[in-house]
Amino acid sequence: MAIATNTLTRYDGYRAVREDLANVIYNISPVDVPFMSNIGRENVKNTYFEWQTDALAAASTTNAQLEGDDVQGTADARTPTNRVGNYTQISRKVIETSGTLEAVDKAGMRSYLAYELAKAASELKRDMEATLTSNSVAVAGNNTTARKTAGLGGWLITNSDNGATGVDPIMSSGAGNFDGYPATAAVDGTARAFTEALLKTNIQEVWAQGGDPKVLMVGPFNKGVVSGFTGIATRFRDVPAGQQAEIIGAADVYVSDFGTVNVVPNRFQPEKNAYVLDPEYASVAYLRNFRTEVLAKTGDAEKRMIIVEYGLKVRTQKAHGVIRDLTTS
Repeated sequence: MAIATNTLTRYDGYRAVREDLANVIYNISPVDVPFMSNIGRENVKNTYFEWQTDALAAASTTNAQLEGDDVQGTADARTPTNRVGNYTQISRKVIETSGTLEAVDKAGMRSYLAYELAKAASELKRDMEATLTSNSVAVAGNNTTARKTAGLGGWLITNSDNGATGVDPIMSSGAGNFDGYPATAAVDGTARAFTEALLKTNIQEVWAQGGDPKVLMVGPFNKGVVSGFTGIATRFRDVPAGQQAEIIGAADVYVSDFGTVNVVPNRFQPEKNAYVLDPEYASVAYLRNFRTEVLAKTGDAEKRMIIVEYGLKVRTQKAHGVIRDLTTS
């Protein structure tokens, strides 16, 4: 095939062709933050915020007394409360756009500054979700080191299941104690596959401590693993009579011996962790909620900062569980 001599084509007349730029900007980056969405929120008034935890004495089968017995001698031994805390962390995004960029005709937006501010707010939420579900420990900070809040993985000690040679986090009061803040991160153990036996044991441990395990939060790979467990609620969905049943290829509810547990995938948590959560006993603590600050104008540009200061409050770490050192592929 050939074209006739001197035929003008699109390649010759490109200077006169108008651009065809869609007036829509496509962005599929995920912005769902399931951990933050499931737990509570509250306000605090200091960069280091504290609370107390307590527990009842173990149930006894030997608490039998004589009728009319006179109480003498020493009182029963009582265990004092634990005092724990966490630091707030400052996260921010700074955007600057030139006056010219704001003035020109743009596709998909009226204001580039407003568009970037909306993006930055979503990015901050993703940063927070990754931080709050991380294995990080608290950092007090100083004039040259930023404060950091301890993530969920840094708190969980009592109901933890680690791979071989894995070690739990350590509180600032020292190994075996539960006062202070998470100061030493967990040590990774040998990676192993996520199994239903591991999940059942961890759910049982949380329940035995008094927790009400309601959420299993896992990364994308192990969400697929959970779908193969035999305890999933159903693989079929009810449909009206005369219509074909639909097979579900994923587990959204796991039925355990201690209640149903919603299986929630999280893109931003450590893939090697599986969290068994009682959402009532965790919250995001805000010292400063999201705010947009107008920064000083130093030239032909507009500058904005979105900032938030927050920390994780694990009201009692015994209400949650973690299975660490899971394979991720």
